[in-house]
Amino acid sequence: MSEETKPSREFLGSRLGFILLSAGCAIGLGNIWRFPYITGQYGGALFVCFYLLFLIMLGFPAMVMELAIGRGSRQCLIGSFRTLKPADSRIPWVGFGKLFFAGNLILLMFYSVITGWLLSYTYDYLTGVFNYLKADDIGTVFGQFLGNYGRQILFTFIALGITTAICISGLKSGVERCTKFMMAGLLFLIIALAIYAMTLKGGMKGVVFFLKPDLKSLTNHGVYDAIHAAMAQAFFTLSLGVGSIAIFGSYADKSKSLAQEASIIIGLDTFVAICAGLIIFPCCFAFGVEANAGPGLIFVTLPRIFLSMPNGGFFGFVFFLFMSIAALTTLVAVTENLIAFGIDELHLKRRSSTVITTILLFILSLPCVFGFNIWSGFQPLGKGTNVLDLEDFIVSDNLLPLGSLCVVLFCTHKWGWGLEKFYEEANTGNGFKLPKCIVWYLTYVLPAIILLIYIIGLCKRFL
Repeated sequence: MSEETKPSREFLGSRLGFILLSAGCAIGLGNIWRFPYITGQYGGALFVCFYLLFLIMLGFPAMVMELAIGRGSRQCLIGSFRTLKPADSRIPWVGFGKLFFAGNLILLMFYSVITGWLLSYTYDYLTGVFNYLKADDIGTVFGQFLGNYGRQILFTFIALGITTAICISGLKSGVERCTKFMMAGLLFLIIALAIYAMTLKGGMKGVVFFLKPDLKSLTNHGVYDAIHAAMAQAFFTLSLGVGSIAIFGSYADKSKSLAQEASIIIGLDTFVAICAGLIIFPCCFAFGVEANAGPGLIFVTLPRIFLSMPNGGFFGFVFFLFMSIAALTTLVAVTENLIAFGIDELHLKRRSSTVITTILLFILSLPCVFGFNIWSGFQPLGKGTNVLDLEDFIVSDNLLPLGSLCVVLFCTHKWGWGLEKFYEEANTGNGFKLPKCIVWYLTYVLPAIILLIYIIGLCKRFL
């Protein structure tokens, strides 16, 4: 296809849109669902301190690099590697780009299903279904829901339908405008929920647990395990490595330095994670529930708490509405990356790319749904595992860290884009600049840490 007949590239209408879209991609179940329960497992505030430290050391430079690749090429991850690599490079950067970019598709194969779970719970709270249950029935209800593939498929379809309606309207009029609205609602709801939770009788004990360092508790849970968990959470919470952030860099203008933009995006992501802790821990302490309840905290433990609260049905509805919005912002952002692939690489129009992407995602989401019922006998990673565990393992344990390692190496070595060109792009615009004094760290230490996280993660899973 000639350059004249390619669909014209879209751009965001404002800097705020760029920041909120990028933050919306990063803000999701990783820092609202996973962050509170691993904080509970590893003793509270000291874990949070480790997390914040590694967020600066690992997440910040990696995000600047991925944004720079996108803005420097005006392409998705695959096109970025093709455009920015040296002409004589023998390293198959484009092939790596295709491999890691596939992580977006695999991520949404289960993320769309979980978003459907949240929408289902929001609907049930809205219609009063949970008002007639006893606390002991909550776990049974969730188990029955997982066994009901028809209901899961319906709400997965609704989640993808909402995403399609937003994305098909265009980058500015659809994705940017709706994300601004959803992010404003998300921030309002999370602040209101945190204030309410902290005013519960006994709720401040949860705040103390969350924010007061407790060395004894950290030691009991294992210092090295806590450090690795903090490193992994700080790295993976930002959805780096598969090009989800790079695509929004490709839509951004050059008026601001990327170090400044990355710091704002990470600040928003961290704010939501901290607020999530200020919701969940006060609730747990106010009603005598263990704060380290694990992943079941959201769908089993917290609904039991809501039943004991005054106006718990309303609180539950608002909480799951907030969770649904957080999940939808990520779903929209990552889907936009897939749509941009269709536009940039396959030269499709936005409408065609959106429809094809949605149909593909709906079909590919079915194995995750069936993994909890008719395919429950398939346990790919050992006893008790399912399709979702396999898909999450492929993305979180492999493609995200290896993709991020690839991005870092591409930006810092001459057989890739190279430090000089990366720094030029990253520091273009007004605002905080990435200092040259950390070149050695970016070139050698950061890749080594990412590789270490990857290896330790695999060892913990299989050894």
